[in-house]
Amino acid sequence: MNATLFRSSIYIAALCGMYLAAAMFVPAAVDLYYGNPDWRLFALSGTIVGGLSLATALATRGAPPVFNKRFGFFLVNLLWAVFSLIGALPLYLSPLDLTFAQSLFESISAITTTGSTVIPGLDSMAPGILVWRSLLCWLGGIGIVALGLFILPSLHVGGMSIFKLESSETNDKPFAKLASFTRAFLAVYLMLTLSCMIAYDIAGMSHFDALNHAMSTVATAGFSTHDASFAFFDNEAILVIGTIFLALCSLPFSVLILLAIRGRLDTLRDPQIMVFLGYLCSFGIALGIYHHLRNGVPIDSALVHSFFNIASILSTGGFASDDYTLWGPFAVALALFATFMGGCSGSTAGGIKAYRFVIMFNVVMAGLKRLVYPNAIYPVRYGNATVDVEVQRGVFLFVILFIFLWVAGTLGMTLIGYDILTATSAVVTALSNTGPGIGHIIGPVGNFSTITDPALYLLSLMMLLGRLEVLTVLVLLTPVFWRR
Repeated sequence: MNATLFRSSIYIAALCGMYLAAAMFVPAAVDLYYGNPDWRLFALSGTIVGGLSLATALATRGAPPVFNKRFGFFLVNLLWAVFSLIGALPLYLSPLDLTFAQSLFESISAITTTGSTVIPGLDSMAPGILVWRSLLCWLGGIGIVALGLFILPSLHVGGMSIFKLESSETNDKPFAKLASFTRAFLAVYLMLTLSCMIAYDIAGMSHFDALNHAMSTVATAGFSTHDASFAFFDNEAILVIGTIFLALCSLPFSVLILLAIRGRLDTLRDPQIMVFLGYLCSFGIALGIYHHLRNGVPIDSALVHSFFNIASILSTGGFASDDYTLWGPFAVALALFATFMGGCSGSTAGGIKAYRFVIMFNVVMAGLKRLVYPNAIYPVRYGNATVDVEVQRGVFLFVILFIFLWVAGTLGMTLIGYDILTATSAVVTALSNTGPGIGHIIGPVGNFSTITDPALYLLSLMMLLGRLEVLTVLVLLTPVFWRR
C-alpha cells in the first residue's frame, strides 16, 4: 500500500465526512422545530466534523490514482469505519448516557442497516435522535446499494445482481454512462421512500412516524420510533404496506431501476428474484397456517403477521409486529433459518443472499450429474449465463467464511458469558444485518441495551464483516495486501 493510495483514500473519506456533517443539521433543525435543546448537540457535532473533514480534505487533496483492487478494498473499509465513527459522535455526546461501545454499535447498526439497538425508551426519545438514527439507516442504504452495484463487482466480491450490467452485450446494459445510472438509482430510491411514507401516513401513522419508518423500511434497516416496533400501531394495514415495501426493497435495485425507468418486465426473470419470492411466500404461508392452528389466531390475521415478520427477517429489515418466538418452536426454528438467508444482491438486504443459493444449487446438481457421466461437460448456469469458476469459488468461499465467523463469534460471546441461544442468534443477526435475535434478551421484543461493551465491540465487527461481504474486510488481514 503506497502513500499515494493512502492519501487519496483519506481525501475521499474526508469529502464523504463533509456530507455526513451536513446531514447532522437535519436532526438539528428537527429538534429546533420541536423546541428541544438537543439541536445544539447536532449543530456542534456537524460543525466539528465538517471542520475536521474540510481541513483533512485540503491537506490530502491531489490527483486521484488509477482505481485498482488494493485501493478499492482499503477505501471501502476506510469509508465504513469513518462513517461509523462520525455517526456515533452525536449519540456519544447526547444526554442518553451511552458508552462509546454503545454509541458505536448503534451507529454501525444504522449505517449497515442492521437495526439492532441499544437505546430503550424510544417512545419518549428526543425527535432529533430518532431522525438521526433513521437518516443514518437511509444514507447507509444508499451506500450499500452503491457498494453492491458499482464497487464490489470490480473487486470480484458479490455483485451478482448486475450480472447483465457487466455483460459484454451492449444491449444488456441499462445505461451507457455511470452518471445516468446513479441519477436513476437516486430517483428510484427517493420515489420508494416518498411512496412508503405516504402509504404509512394514509394507513394511520403520524407524519413523524411515517417519515422515520419509511426511511428505515426502504433501507431494510429496522429502526423504529417505538420500543414495540410495529406492534405499537396495532394496525394490519400498516403491516401489509410494510411487507410490500420490505419485499420490494429486497430485490436488486438494478432491476427496480430498469422496471421503473424503462418498463423492462423481462428483468424480473433474474433467478434470484424467483428464489427470494419463493421462500418468502413458502415461509410466510407455512408460519401463518402454523400460527393459526397452534394458537387459534384467525387465519387472515395470522397470515398478515407471519408475512410481515418473515419479510422483515428475510429482507433483514428487523421490524416486528409481535413476539413470534412465543408462537411455538417451529416459528423459532423458521426465524433462525430465515436469518441466514437474506434478500437479493444489489439491494439493501443482507444475509447470504438468494443468488448464492442459486449458484450453489446449480454447482451441486452439475456435480451429481458428473458422478453418473464423468466425461460429460455440465456448465453451471445463472439464468442464461454461464457462471465461471472464479464466481463459483467466491460463492463457496463466502459461505464457508460466513459459517466460520458465526462459529467463532458464538464462541466469543459464550466466553464473555452469554447463553448459547443468545450467543448464536446475536452473531448470526449481526453477520446477516438482520436486527433482532432470539431469546428473552435480544428477541423481537427485546434490545441490546444490556449487552456488555466487549460483546458490543464483537457484534459491531460482525455487522461490518457481514455488510462488506466478509472477504472485503478479511483481505486487509493478509500480509500480501500490504506488500508494495
